[in-house]
Amino acid sequence: MEYEIVKNPMGLIQFTMNKGEKITAEAAAMVFIKGNIETETRMRKGGFLKSLKAAALGGESFFVNEFIAQEDNCKLGLTGNMLGDIEVISVNEEFIVQSGSFVGSTSGLTLDTKWQGFTKGIFGSNLFMLKTVGTGDMFVNGWGGIVSTKLELGEKMILDNYQLVALSSTADYRVTKHGSFKTTLFGGEALVIEITGPGTVYFQTKNLMEFVRALIPFLPKSRH
Repeated sequence: MEYEIVKNPMGLIQFTMNKGEKITAEAAAMVFIKGNIETETRMRKGGFLKSLKAAALGGESFFVNEFIAQEDNCKLGLTGNMLGDIEVISVNEEFIVQSGSFVGSTSGLTLDTKWQGFTKGIFGSNLFMLKTVGTGDMFVNGWGGIVSTKLELGEKMILDNYQLVALSSTADYRVTKHGSFKTTLFGGEALVIEITGPGTVYFQTKNLMEFVRALIPFLPKSRH
């Protein structure tokens, strides 16, 4: 199997698949198919309860699609629902993934939900993240660009609460307030993620909530 990312920052990922090769993707991720590719729709692996958990708590679709090549040299195009980069993460250890960032994965890699608990706080507006199970390549989508950085043992970074895309589980993290009450009130910062290495962090350069706020002045005003 071969793949390439086409047209970032409004990216899609294009696969060239040979007979028997398979890609698992979110229900609405498919852009195009060329060649004889069979599409099978199923619940997420793990059965009804895990599928329901991922859908209700992780913000993901209840069903996923499996695209299985029936001949050599088939083409498949996938994209995410965010206006930004698509990135490939080679997963050989557990990752946690921001809800909504997952586009698809190669066979052998699935997703489960991970309860963050009140000691970890919240990421964005969700109490739940997704976590990877198994190994393989994972394809994620972000707002704006996606940047990766490696943290050495004991090295720290602070990340805005809405910027995280994915984080390897070897890193420790906590959600905390940033700055003083004045900073929170006037500086536009409230909750941040303090991450301590070792681990790899993937973050997005744009913030969905700030994008929404930027649109508010241009929305029609309600009339009473």
